[in-house]
Amino acid sequence: MLTVALEEARQGYAEGGIPIGAALFTAEGELLSSGHNRRVQHGDPSIHGETDAFRRAGRQRSYRNLVMVTTLAPCWYCSGLVGQFHIGTLVVGESRTFSGGVDWLRENGVKVINLDSRACRELLEAYIAQHPEVWNADIGEE
Repeated sequence: MLTVALEEARQGYAEGGIPIGAALFTAEGELLSSGHNRRVQHGDPSIHGETDAFRRAGRQRSYRNLVMVTTLAPCWYCSGLVGQFHIGTLVVGESRTFSGGVDWLRENGVKVINLDSRACRELLEAYIAQHPEVWNADIGEE
């Protein structure tokens, strides 16, 4: 599952954007959709990897048995999306670079699996080293 999200992150990186990818799966592992952060490419601050994958999945009858996979711990905006729609499981590629709302999601009943992926971390760290001004602006540190 992480492979799909990581491929999306790499695609975003190739487009000149922030390399964060996500994918939405059924509990049985069927891919519903995938997406990546397009904030830079589209000049739209609301297109995060998780929201891109969520929108592409279309309306679902229920989200409780779905699995959101993301290369980076979700920010508060995307954590709110997971909470609002009661997505049951969140698989996080890594949370060392940014811890986001992982603890809050756990406290609110979401099953969180943190893979601590070196590939996810190194891809994002390379982007941050090249574009610290974009990263800092996007995570609200500027």
